[in-house]
Amino acid sequence: MMLSWKQLILLSFIGCLAGELLLQGPVFIKEPSNSVFPVGSEDKKITLNCEARGNPSPHYRWQLNGSDIDTSLDHRYKLNGGNLVVINPNRNWDTGSYQCFATNSLGTIVSREAKLQFAYLENFKTRMRSTVSVREGQGVVLLCGPPPHSGELSYAWVFNEYPSFVEEDSRRFVSQETGHLYIAKVESSDVGNYTCVVTSTVTNARVLGSPTPLVLRSDGVMGEYEPKIEVQFPETLPAAKGSTVKLECFALGNPVPRINWRRSDGMPFPNKIKLRKFNGVLEIPNFQQEDTGSYECIAENSRGKNVARGRLTYYAKPHWVQLIRDVEIAVEDSLYWECRASGKPKPSYRWLKNGDALVLEERIQIENGALTISNLNVTDSGMFQCIAENKHGLIYSSAELKVVASAPDFSRNPMKTLVQVQVGSLVILDCKPRASPRAISFWKKGDTMVREQSRISLLNDGGLKILNVTKADAGTYTCTAENQFGKANGTTHLVVTEPTKIILAPSNMDVAVGESVILPCQVQHDPLLDIMFAWYFNGALTDFKKDGSHFEKVGGSSSGDLMIRNIQLKHSGKYVCMVQTGVDSVSSAAELIVRGSPGPPENVKVDEITDTTAQLSWTEGTDSHSPVLSYAVQARTPFSVGWQTVTTVPEVIDGKTHTATVVELNPWVEYEFRVVASNKIGGGEPSLPSEKPVPEELQNGGGFGYVVAFRPLGVTTWIQTVVTSPDNPRYVFRNESIVPFSPYEVKVGVYNNKGEGPFSPVTTVFSAEEEPTVAPSHISAHSLSSSEIEVSWNTIPWKFSNGHLLGYEVRYWNNGGEEESSSKMKVAGNQTSAVLRGLKSNLAYYTAVRAYNSAGAGPFSDTVNATTKKTPPSQPPGNVVWNATDTKVVLNWEQVKAMENESQVTGYKVFYRTSSQNDVQVLNTNKTSAELLLPVKEDYIIEVKATTDGGDGTSSEQIRIPRITSMDARGSTSAISNIHPVSGYIPVLLFFIVNALW
Repeated sequence: MMLSWKQLILLSFIGCLAGELLLQGPVFIKEPSNSVFPVGSEDKKITLNCEARGNPSPHYRWQLNGSDIDTSLDHRYKLNGGNLVVINPNRNWDTGSYQCFATNSLGTIVSREAKLQFAYLENFKTRMRSTVSVREGQGVVLLCGPPPHSGELSYAWVFNEYPSFVEEDSRRFVSQETGHLYIAKVESSDVGNYTCVVTSTVTNARVLGSPTPLVLRSDGVMGEYEPKIEVQFPETLPAAKGSTVKLECFALGNPVPRINWRRSDGMPFPNKIKLRKFNGVLEIPNFQQEDTGSYECIAENSRGKNVARGRLTYYAKPHWVQLIRDVEIAVEDSLYWECRASGKPKPSYRWLKNGDALVLEERIQIENGALTISNLNVTDSGMFQCIAENKHGLIYSSAELKVVASAPDFSRNPMKTLVQVQVGSLVILDCKPRASPRAISFWKKGDTMVREQSRISLLNDGGLKILNVTKADAGTYTCTAENQFGKANGTTHLVVTEPTKIILAPSNMDVAVGESVILPCQVQHDPLLDIMFAWYFNGALTDFKKDGSHFEKVGGSSSGDLMIRNIQLKHSGKYVCMVQTGVDSVSSAAELIVRGSPGPPENVKVDEITDTTAQLSWTEGTDSHSPVLSYAVQARTPFSVGWQTVTTVPEVIDGKTHTATVVELNPWVEYEFRVVASNKIGGGEPSLPSEKPVPEELQNGGGFGYVVAFRPLGVTTWIQTVVTSPDNPRYVFRNESIVPFSPYEVKVGVYNNKGEGPFSPVTTVFSAEEEPTVAPSHISAHSLSSSEIEVSWNTIPWKFSNGHLLGYEVRYWNNGGEEESSSKMKVAGNQTSAVLRGLKSNLAYYTAVRAYNSAGAGPFSDTVNATTKKTPPSQPPGNVVWNATDTKVVLNWEQVKAMENESQVTGYKVFYRTSSQNDVQVLNTNKTSAELLLPVKEDYIIEVKATTDGGDGTSSEQIRIPRITSMDARGSTSAISNIHPVSGYIPVLLFFIVNALW
């Protein structure tokens, strides 16, 4: 029955109150489960659990076999909360299926069914059993015939007197299916009385049958005969998923048959299958669909064999693939609720509403388990349950449907008071009140109705979009939202400003150390906007207080010129002027090159010396951005005053020459040398002085030389040799019989014409090492990206004569190249992997590894290969737009589509940092949007890249999110125009931010 609008509004009002009170339909916390009650138990009551949460708190009722239980009339039942307590349970009255119903003002839900069964075991009938007479060698079956019972049983047999139980082996078998005792071949020792013992696995009650006498016949011994299978499993046996399946097989025969098992399809048994009781039982734990099929039991002896076959089939109770969830939908909208379950056989579906079967009508339909309700009204609200069932069980999924009706209301989502945008940009004015059903919106600017045109669009969500904004678009915009329950208004004031432009930008400059320069930065901006200037040097914000001795900001209100006084080499780099308003930001960059005199040459060494010459070498120091034109050599002695320029060959040393011979020196004088570089700026700082093996003041006269003494470690006798040159700092002893990497003790003394001087302290050195003889093993290679492959290996076994392992050499070449032209890289000895970088994309590379030490390299390993991945997409994420509050930034961008020769996009990375820091943080996402929970108390710099197996793609344009001083901000990189290029650290961007005008 449809309600009137007044009733709907009343119900809507009640629904709002309920929302304020956080009303909730019932949800089960505990449900009853299947129970087996042991008859005769001292505990004379059963408790079936049921508990649900909800607001208001639910009340409960129960059904037994589909009929209500009236706890007020039947005093054997009582409710304890939601739990049902059955007092003095009786198997004749209380056996069956129980269900719990939980109800509050929002609806009713029904629990799963719980079966209550009673376990009992009665006594055997007291009658004598007939004697069984068999020949020796014959097989026999002794029947048990259990008494009336309920619940699972286990069987055993007593031989003669209790508790002497029959021991099972390959000749004797007790079936847990039939309870019978099987003896494959009777022997004389088997004569006696046999009693069947039956035990309830639930109650542990045990009863004994009457004894069955077994005697031997006197008419001879039974001859040999082929196996006869007496215990076998059914032709078809259904087995539940996850259960433990036990198949029994036993045969009579003479000789005693051997039992074996196999699958009919010849497939081997998995490791989980166990054979028990001398192969009489095949056990399959955790039964799965792949365990289905035909199984064969083969009984075999010397007289022949027999085969029993049976087929295991698979079934599974339903289990949920997709549950239903609580939903809140406006009146007159449509509901589509889908629940899906899997099982074998395939489950069927039915639906309940408030505990009763859902009544179908024209607007309420069920198809393949999915429920559809069109043209919803408030009376459709309630608790719904989807039931999936097959012949092995059923399951329930519960959820609440709330159908709401309300007039538009802006209180929880008010419109922005003020929106500032720039001329030529795009703006969207939001209008999203809460309303059920969804409100229809129309807009006014002042008192004039806004109508769609080429630049102006009314959006489906109620918003207003204006393209290419002009000054004429500024004004007050009112959105009126209306549905059948009422209407509401919201207002936004739109302010349109002119774009900020840099009219005098800094330019590249080339200056010398000590000069002073001014980098201009002057702008034209909208008078409504405040303007701020900031300078960045090599990506870092300039601190004018800290660097005040060199940096100063000069100029008027529309100028942010930067003065740099007494400029130094350290001031070379990239300078960016960033101009920021409350609406936009523009920047311009310039390179500043500072040139100075060169730095000191390095590693000055005396390579060879005679009585009047010295040969020098050195390496170039820093050129201070101006190439070295020439070098000069200076020397000093203990007799000179300071450093003096000396004569060299060549006489003029140009900037590309790093060796020279000093001539016209005096014999027997100690010299130190240094080198000075010059460029067009001037002469630089001198190098550090050179060093000599033994200072000449310690040589004390003619005939000076060295005495080198050495001996193998542990030997007492020294071997001595003489080095006659005082300038020779080394001696090499050669002997083919020396074992590699042998320890020697060494000491060095001095002598001259007057005699020998003292020896140095003794030190231990080692003979040359032996190169590695073994190649690395277990080489593997895999691609990391479009330009990187990682190679790994196991460390080689090492012996003492190999000395010290220095590392490994990795050789690699591509599919189109030859091994002889391969590239190489070396890694330290403790590393067992290397990353090859700078490779070509989508190309196979081959690689091999060998170890090396100071003696040389060992043999190469086996060659392995890997193919680099395709290159990342060249297309950057486009149209990056953002919204910001004082606590978070929400980003959206366009999807990147890879070309055929590029790696497919697997996700995106968002790089972000504050403008005052260089540490970049990264957020990974597989969507084209991201939410950064950032306190926007200072500027943030953000860029987005696509991620692929081949590496990161091209970066989007960097955007700068300005710190939020009031209300919200939003922006886009798609509306940038008429601005100067910007450095790699500082983004070119345009953004919109809301600021108060007063």
